[in-house]
Amino acid sequence: MSKNAFVSIAAVVGAFVVIIAVALLVVRPWEGSQGQGQAAGSLVEESTHVLDDAGEGAPVLVEFFDYQCPTCAQFHPIVEDLRDRYEGRVTFAVRHFPLEMHANAVLAAAAAEAAAQQREFEAMHDRLLESQAEWAESDDAGAVFRGYAEALSLDMAAYDAAVGSEEVADRIALDYTAGVEAGVQGTPTFFLDGQRIELENFDDVEQAIEQALSE
Repeated sequence: MSKNAFVSIAAVVGAFVVIIAVALLVVRPWEGSQGQGQAAGSLVEESTHVLDDAGEGAPVLVEFFDYQCPTCAQFHPIVEDLRDRYEGRVTFAVRHFPLEMHANAVLAAAAAEAAAQQREFEAMHDRLLESQAEWAESDDAGAVFRGYAEALSLDMAAYDAAVGSEEVADRIALDYTAGVEAGVQGTPTFFLDGQRIELENFDDVEQAIEQALSE
């Protein structure tokens, strides 16, 4: 990579950090909320990433997650297995909730949103969670994410512009706000039909789905 290219990427990342910091001054999700949750319809908005749509009347599972959260990475293969086994019966959706303690989580969310603009959200989403150990403690996570984007054959000029854009910052902040209003305080937090699932074991999500389908 040329020196000029490196400076350009650094400038983009720096600008994005400023933008998202301004957004977080309003949201501040890490300060917590005592909300009791919302109805399912208010947790799936037009911009929400719906991974599987089972149609009207199906239970709706929404996960608020942080790409740098180790437990989120552990839950990822479990959720993927649930998607396979409940395909057509349960709607699965995900929303961003990066935590302040995770220095690279917001940049990871931005990489996923930049990929989403090129219809590659799910591919980037999977890559970020499955390769979390590669970048979680990196001092140059933005470059790692850019490598993932190149591997997905994304338009890199468009990707670079999106990662540093106010649009992407606002999109992430939108999910933050929804999480705060729903009472999310940590990740992962799952809601099934608007009701928070109390997690004690990795099979709690499946049990909640089974109960919803039996009603």
